[in-house]
Amino acid sequence: MRQVAIARAGGPDVLVIEQAQVSEPAANEVLIRVLAAGVNRPDVLQRMGLYDPPAGASLIPGLEVAGEIVRCGQGCQRYKPGDVVCALVSGGGYAEYCLAPESQALPIPKGFTFTQAAGIPETYFTVWSNVFDRGGLQAGQSILIHGGSSGIGTTAIQLAHQFGAKVFTTAGSTEKCQACIDLGADKAINYKTEDFLSIVKDETQGRGVNLVLDMVGGKNIQKNIGSLAPDGRLVHIAFLESSVAEIDLMPVMLKRLTITGSTLRPRTLAQKAEIATNLQTHVWPLFEANKIKVLVDSCFSLDQVAQAHRLMESSQHIGKIILKVSDQADTIC
Repeated sequence: MRQVAIARAGGPDVLVIEQAQVSEPAANEVLIRVLAAGVNRPDVLQRMGLYDPPAGASLIPGLEVAGEIVRCGQGCQRYKPGDVVCALVSGGGYAEYCLAPESQALPIPKGFTFTQAAGIPETYFTVWSNVFDRGGLQAGQSILIHGGSSGIGTTAIQLAHQFGAKVFTTAGSTEKCQACIDLGADKAINYKTEDFLSIVKDETQGRGVNLVLDMVGGKNIQKNIGSLAPDGRLVHIAFLESSVAEIDLMPVMLKRLTITGSTLRPRTLAQKAEIATNLQTHVWPLFEANKIKVLVDSCFSLDQVAQAHRLMESSQHIGKIILKVSDQADTIC
């Protein structure tokens, strides 16, 4: 099979195509013929040498795939060869074949292409885990989502809106802000020209929001704390600016705030399986009712993987970046 390897830590040009043997699935694993794979920010960090895969995971980048199951390991009961799925993986997605725990594979929603389905797992697992499990967002509450035009942002906006929350978001251009509004955001703030803290305060009559989902960090951290209502929660999922900041914690005490965060990749199989079950129960009906979607910005072939990473690093995209691994990637399931 063909796969994308990281020749050494560095820029996009260190990504190379190589030949490799197709591995056999272990117990409770499925082997997927990959038709499309998602490109995510952690892939870029791994390529740069800043985010090592967990112990035992593939060194090949790629955290989400969509395709057809070709073999099932011992103990698999849910799927059989020929089933079409999308799956969350800890690595190995940038390849023509990929192994995945059966518990982290989900049926492709009806009417979706493999290209669209490849954009589901990483962002939807992350958003469900952090917004609803850790963040405890409920109907009638409010949320501030940073990076609203990213894959995570476009997912979080749609789910928060569908589950009855008031949605504030930040984005870096008028076009991106409009895209966020189109997806269900109540207020989109251009962080390059506007101050999100003052706008959130004005829009909430000084109270603040119940939840902030942040992947920026740095100077955002203190402003995020200021944006929270009493008993609010700040959830970190990345630090694109910095994980280090000098902050005043007094508002945390006075407003009884919770500051938390998580990464998805190193979590246990059982934890990821629980997220998958919740997604199929609560989110898959929204897909099949056409109430939410995967917003695909751009697609690249496996040979164009360096271009896909350059686009990711530029932050010019709105939604997901996808690698079409097969000519059949746009087949409707």
